[in-house]
Amino acid sequence: MKEVAEVRELKVNRYVIIDDEPCKIVSITTSKPGKHGEAKARIEAIGVFDGQKRSIVHPVKHKVQVPLIDKRSAQVISVMGDTVQLMDMETYDTFEMPIPEEFKGKLETGKEIQYLEALGKRKITRV
Repeated sequence: MKEVAEVRELKVNRYVIIDDEPCKIVSITTSKPGKHGEAKARIEAIGVFDGQKRSIVHPVKHKVQVPLIDKRSAQVISVMGDTVQLMDMETYDTFEMPIPEEFKGKLETGKEIQYLEALGKRKITRV
């Protein structure tokens, strides 16, 4: 899910969609309006799921899409090699996802973890 916001409403550490990928804003710099133009903003962001650095330049009145990022908790049902089976603590949905490198060996059955969900993708954030 996503919503629309003007570039001037964006702030550092919030999220924006660049190239159909939710990204966390690292920096925003704005230029002064020119004689015949309007002020422009350069937004530098890092992809939430892929860690890739992206940047866009838009007028401050331009509208951009902002992802609705859901922070949820889940319980580990089982660990199977490089994948983990989780159960959401609110909806009791079960799903599988790959284990990120930084959490390999730290996941245990019955343990509660936190994950992000945005635009149909999921990522483990805390164990």
